[in-house]
Amino acid sequence: MEISDKLLCLFSADITEEDDRYTVEIPKREIDTGSIEPGETYRVALISRSASGTADTSEPSPAGRTSDEPQPPVEAGELRYVEIEDIGKQGDGIARVERGYVIIVPGAEVGERVKIEVSEVKSNFAVGEIIEDDL
Repeated sequence: MEISDKLLCLFSADITEEDDRYTVEIPKREIDTGSIEPGETYRVALISRSASGTADTSEPSPAGRTSDEPQPPVEAGELRYVEIEDIGKQGDGIARVERGYVIIVPGAEVGERVKIEVSEVKSNFAVGEIIEDDL
């Protein structure tokens, strides 16, 4: 399956029924990381949890992830060149890489191109420290 570079976030969710409509809830962490904003309109794609279309019954991995969840596109200690696209609520720079994955860069400003070292990696965002700025 080909995944667009425009993908902002990817998560698993249940569909709930409410009167004459169905709802897919977006986890708060997706809003908190700045990938998406409340009140905006987005295209939504639904992907089966397994190739056969049945629910995935595999056990979670030791890290708490099932095998079908995407892995972050960065690793701790990795060096990257990124462009700061936004400023987060706490004043940190926000860069987006593959699949819209967010890297938080403290001390960076919008429009800066910086070389970073990834210091912390979470399932939905990473933190990078500036090694070299104004590239």
